[in-house]
Amino acid sequence: MNPFEPRIITFLCNWCSYVAADAAGVSRLSQKTNTRAVRVFCSGMVDPNYVIKAFAQGADGVLVAGCHPGDCHYIAGNIKALRRSFLLRKLLEELGVDEKRFRLEWIAASEPHKYAKVVNEMSEQIRALGPFSPGCVRD
Repeated sequence: MNPFEPRIITFLCNWCSYVAADAAGVSRLSQKTNTRAVRVFCSGMVDPNYVIKAFAQGADGVLVAGCHPGDCHYIAGNIKALRRSFLLRKLLEELGVDEKRFRLEWIAASEPHKYAKVVNEMSEQIRALGPFSPGCVRD
């Protein structure tokens, strides 16, 4: 019997968090391999429907990562992502998704260690929660 290995979808900002993820890999930092990266130009471009669809299609967790506030290449895209996250959390709760399964993080290109730490923490947290059953979450 295989132990549960969570499936985590990560939406990574092209300019910061994607670069940090790449640097974490190149630097051979210890990190879980159960994430699938979706490269987006800005965290503000992650439509809440993308997150809901990820859960509906079997993701056990979703991470949205972008530039630190004030450092967005699109001026205020990350602030837009932050505002959306509050509403998205409420919607996910209504759909029966535990709040610990969704995470928004600010990770600069110069922070590969932070990226690895966030991915590892999230993986362990979701492993403790167990597999996600989509239930009422649909496409």
